[in-house]
Amino acid sequence: MSIKKHIPNTFTLLNLLSGLLAIVEIFNGYYDHAFYFVCLGIFFDYWDGFAARKLDVSSELGLQLDSLADMVTSGVVPGLMMFKLFEFIQAEAPDYMLTDDTYYMGFVPYLGFLITLASAYRLANFNIDERQTENFIGLPTPANALLIMSIPMIQYADYYQWLTDLLYNPYVLLGITLVSTYLLNAEIVLFSLKIKEFSWEKSKLQIGFVLFSIVLLVFFQVVALPLIILSYILISIVVNVAKAK
Repeated sequence: MSIKKHIPNTFTLLNLLSGLLAIVEIFNGYYDHAFYFVCLGIFFDYWDGFAARKLDVSSELGLQLDSLADMVTSGVVPGLMMFKLFEFIQAEAPDYMLTDDTYYMGFVPYLGFLITLASAYRLANFNIDERQTENFIGLPTPANALLIMSIPMIQYADYYQWLTDLLYNPYVLLGITLVSTYLLNAEIVLFSLKIKEFSWEKSKLQIGFVLFSIVLLVFFQVVALPLIILSYILISIVVNVAKAK
């Protein structure tokens, strides 16, 4: 039995384990730990595909296992995170606490799971959509997970008080939830972030974007994550327009 064919699947299972640990940390109230586990899971998610291509051991099993792992790390976890953020606001913010007159608003936290449902649809569709071999159509679930998981991290960092106050507004969180749900399955072509070959000529867009993201992270730290996701979408749109001309 060839050991190398199991290497990519091992990375995939480590991605899944990272997602499970993130769920545990969310329930324990350690949202920063959950964020780091999601980052770790996304790291493993990148390397499982890279290893499969380099070792030439891609398989249907690996494809399905990858989607199942992503469903947990980049689907269940961000949905649960949004649920807990809504729940926290209703428990702690005087203006939004549930009362006898507003008890019916108790359903609001469950809207966070729209992210999980949209992620599931995207992952299932990705496996059968033959248009997404070179580029993505819609926001990839790992990028969306980072966007959602950055919210509590920005609040923890408290670099910009106005931004922290903004993110404690349930209407803003609802807006982020709906935009996230839309972007996951939007008919927007986004360039692939996976660097298939470490060659400037063949991967200059991906390498350039990675360097740009590093610069943003250095200057803005965790606040850079939403900026990176937004930049990713805008750059993709510009690239698409340039190719169409």
